[in-house]
This record gives sequence, structure tokens and C-alpha cells, in this order.
Amino acid sequence: MLEPPSFSASPPATGRRQHWHWHRFRLLRLFWGSAVAAEAEYRLNFALAVVTCILNLGGSLFGLFLFYHNGYRPGGWDWPAAVLVLACYTFLDGFSSTLLAPNLNRIVRHVQEGTLDFVLLKPVDAQFWLSTRMLSLWGVPNLLAGLALAGWAAHRLGLGAADLAAGALLLLPALLILYSLWFILSTLSIWFVKVFNITFVLRNLLEAGRFPVDAFPRRLRLLFTFVVPVAFLTTVPAQAMTRGLRLGWLAGALLLAATLSLASRAFWRFALRHYSSASS
Repeated sequence: MLEPPSFSASPPATGRRQHWHWHRFRLLRLFWGSAVAAEAEYRLNFALAVVTCILNLGGSLFGLFLFYHNGYRPGGWDWPAAVLVLACYTFLDGFSSTLLAPNLNRIVRHVQEGTLDFVLLKPVDAQFWLSTRMLSLWGVPNLLAGLALAGWAAHRLGLGAADLAAGALLLLPALLILYSLWFILSTLSIWFVKVFNITFVLRNLLEAGRFPVDAFPRRLRLLFTFVVPVAFLTTVPAQAMTRGLRLGWLAGALLLAATLSLASRAFWRFALRHYSSASS
């Protein structure tokens, strides 16, 4: 007598991974589609965001110009190369305003109001939900301004496609480094509810990325490279475009991004083990 074929209770590992990625992609479309539709109703706010971006960018360029108007070259960086560093900072600031601040700053509110319980009960990874649920259009002007500045600086420096690709390659780990640092600090709200001051300090420290890290004294260079990795956020990507891609810097950026990403995940799981829900 023939036996019926046996079927595995779960799909193959490859199929599960593909389903997992597709599921998250669909969630992102739903999350960001609803967020954009909600914020698009307030078009005047977007116009104000554009004006604010122009004023901030003008102030940053003026502050950078003060170092160069007498022929001084901080850290050996000439004017277009320093503008390229500022372009990387402006782009990262736009990324923060578009994705990080609207999501990660809400973690504190979830803990304060007890709504983190509802997030943890959802059939989706809590860190993914907390990191991607919202999207703000008000950071888009900074993203575009950063790209425009980079295009102008690249034209003045005569950079080619390979140079721009090298900078983009190092900008990807910079995004992950910035996210991981912000998420770790926001996770501290599990123990310390008022951590807005800590994230505010982080953002102020990151403003040092407006300038090439070589322009700072030696002690500050060490601080902004090995303690608060500002150098990997702005200077290293710009340096890859202007002075060539160095394998040491690339390996260091990738290693730091991977380490901080794993650390943020481990710290989140550790924090959840010590979280007392609002219903307990």
C-alpha cells in the first residue's frame, strides 16, 4: 500500500527568510505610506522646513567660511573638500530628522504612557516597529540639500563616479552607526524615563561633524574618533571621495557599524528582561 507523501511542517529556511524580508517590506510600505499621507496635509509645515533648512545651511556655510577667508586650511582640507564634509553632515541630519527622531524619541513616551506593552504584543519585531513606524517629511529638505552640496563639491574637486561610489559605500555604515547609538540611548528609558537630555547631548556632539575631524586638536580628534565616532560619520566618507578609499578605514567603519548594531540588539533584549509592564 502506497504511503502518502510527507510534508514538512515548516517551509525551508530560504523560504522563511524570503517571506520574512517580504513581510517587512510590506510593513514599511504601510507604515511610511500612512505617515506621508498624514503629514502631507500640513503643507505649510513643509514650506517652513525648507526655509529652516536654508537658514541653517547658510549659517553652517558662513561658520565654515570664517575659517577659510584668510587662506587658512583647517587640517589641510581646502574649501570644496570641507564643504563635502558639511554635505555628509547635512545628509545625516536629514536622515535623523526623517527617520530617527520621529521614531526613537517616541520610545520614551511609550515607556512613560505604558503603550510599550501594546508594541510588545504586536506580531512583529518590537525593535523593527519602534525604529520604522513613523516617517517625517520635514527632514527631506536636509537630505536634498546634502546631496546638492555634495554635487557642487564633487564638481569643484573634479570627482568621478568611482569617487562618489566610495563615499556612498562609507556613508552606509555611518547611517547604521548613527542609528545604533541613538537606539541604545533611547533604550535607557526602560530604566531612566527622562533620557531626552542624553539624546540632546548626542546630537550636540554630532554637530562637530560639520567640520573635518583633522581640524580639531589631537585630544578632540581622539574623542571624535574612538569615543563618539563623529569621524566615521562625516570625515571618513568625505575623505574616501577626496583622498581615495582606504581599506583600513573601510574595515574600521564596517566593524564599528556591525558591532554597534549587534550591541543595540543585545542591549534591547537585555532591557526587555528588566522591563516592568504598565499592567504589572
